[in-house]
Amino acid sequence: MTTKHPADRGGPTPGTFERLAEKVSNLTSSPIFFGFCLLLVFTVVGVHFADVSLKWKIFAGECMTAVTLMLLALLKNSELRGERAIQRKLDAIAAAILEAHRDQGGKAHEDLKAAIRLEEET
Repeated sequence: MTTKHPADRGGPTPGTFERLAEKVSNLTSSPIFFGFCLLLVFTVVGVHFADVSLKWKIFAGECMTAVTLMLLALLKNSELRGERAIQRKLDAIAAAILEAHRDQGGKAHEDLKAAIRLEEET
């Protein structure tokens, strides 16, 4: 088990979980999945209004909980990967600006250099 940021796991190519999370993220943002969620909600409501045993009511609630927890994990993974991708792009832009203005120095130059911690990574 790892606690590394999703963008830092698995090297340059995404791992199995990252590929699965990306595919599921694309699926869950589709109208088809929204329709599935509506169907699931209506089914759970129907089960509660119908005269069925408590066992089926509990099962319907547990299905909703399981879907919610899986979606939460996938959403967080997707959010972290997107966040890290944006940060890498911003760091690359800042490094290019620093390189272009290397000889000029100044407070803004030093602040930018400290913000991206360029000397720690090279």
